[in-house]
Amino acid sequence: MTLPVDFTWPNGATLAVSIVVNVEEGAEQNILDGDKAPEPVDELGAVPKKPLRAHGNESNYQYGIKAGWPRVLRLLDAYGIDPTVTAAALALARAPQIAGDLRTRRWEVAGHGYRWSHQFWMDEAAERDFIVKARDLIAATTGEPPKGWLSRYLVTDNTRRILAEEGFVYHMDDYSDDLPFWDAVTTRQGRKPIVVMPYAIDTNDMKMWVAPAMQPWDWARYAIETLDWLSREPGPRMASIGLHLRIVGRPGRIGALEQILEHVSKMPNVWVASRAKIAAAFAAAVAPPS
Repeated sequence: MTLPVDFTWPNGATLAVSIVVNVEEGAEQNILDGDKAPEPVDELGAVPKKPLRAHGNESNYQYGIKAGWPRVLRLLDAYGIDPTVTAAALALARAPQIAGDLRTRRWEVAGHGYRWSHQFWMDEAAERDFIVKARDLIAATTGEPPKGWLSRYLVTDNTRRILAEEGFVYHMDDYSDDLPFWDAVTTRQGRKPIVVMPYAIDTNDMKMWVAPAMQPWDWARYAIETLDWLSREPGPRMASIGLHLRIVGRPGRIGALEQILEHVSKMPNVWVASRAKIAAAFAAAVAPPS
């Protein structure tokens, strides 16, 4: 879709910056929750593939709740950031202190699964149940149902349609652009538009787990270069910075996030906002497909 030449973000900004805080800890794979094996995603890379408890990995995830969240929270508060928290519903329900902080600040919470688990293997009925359970538990935990959705990596051919039918305004399961765009899906109620809010993997702090050669200062520099380049391009743009409590919440990494936020605070023509607000501004400026 060709955007109107006069399209700008609120206050005349040309770059919308979205800070995304993923809350997954406590909802990852665990044999205590009936899974066949422990969570395989681990900073140490030492998780057994057998049905054994991975106590070390479990505690690594819990670090994000106990120590990582307070650090990330203090930094976001200090810079007045309006983030989006993408939460696995069960993780948030099991971390009442985080849920309370979110209610106090009225930060947006988007759905990130009922648990932090894959849905690509699910049939339509199972996937719908997974999405609805996540939506309803987040609403019960925070007082407001989520407007947005982020799957764990992979989706099915039914995902967008189910999200549209179940009341979601936007989804993030896309990496194809530096701007939101419209999609239209055929639902039980007819054709229905949904905003696609592309996410970004390259500026995500997960790179420091999956690519250990990327050190915190490398990650910060990469993110800053991304922001600077997008701010120089013509027309509106959107940048996404993805965070994880158990990763950037470490004392040796949190300074890299501070570098990024300090840089953003000095950039002209930048609007830092939740994804729900960015999606709403986009929808107000660009008509959905007929």
